[in-house]
Amino acid sequence: MGKGKGLIEEFKKFIMRGNVMDMAVGVIVGGAFTSIVTSLNQDILTPILGIFGGTDFSNLKVTLGSGEAAPVLCYGNFITAVLNFLITAFVIFILVKLMNGISDRFLRKKEEKEDEAPTTKVCPYCRSTIALEAVRCPHCTSVLEEEAESSAGV
Repeated sequence: MGKGKGLIEEFKKFIMRGNVMDMAVGVIVGGAFTSIVTSLNQDILTPILGIFGGTDFSNLKVTLGSGEAAPVLCYGNFITAVLNFLITAFVIFILVKLMNGISDRFLRKKEEKEDEAPTTKVCPYCRSTIALEAVRCPHCTSVLEEEAESSAGV
């Protein structure tokens, strides 16, 4: 009984992890997104392509044999499914590319800020911000001994 309880606790930990919850949300949103793309393909793109091709893909089929029980290959549905996949893959590709571009821009700005050398320092006496090269504080007129000694030693 102790092993079963440990397994249940471990399963609870696994389910409550952020990654699993994120994945669950992704699957739900992906399902909704798939229905949108399917509708786009079936209700908008397929009729437009039917104008140029002269036919609607969903009605394309071949009957193998004769009689009422003869098997039917609905290859038009397959073409529609392939188009749905390609459209979905393309839209996801564009979204990922867009998100990566935005992320790269933010990372580049952050790196540029980190690379910039500081141009100011804080006066140890009055805590005012002063120029990095200053040897005397313009606010409290204190001589900044550390900088004066280090520049004299150079």
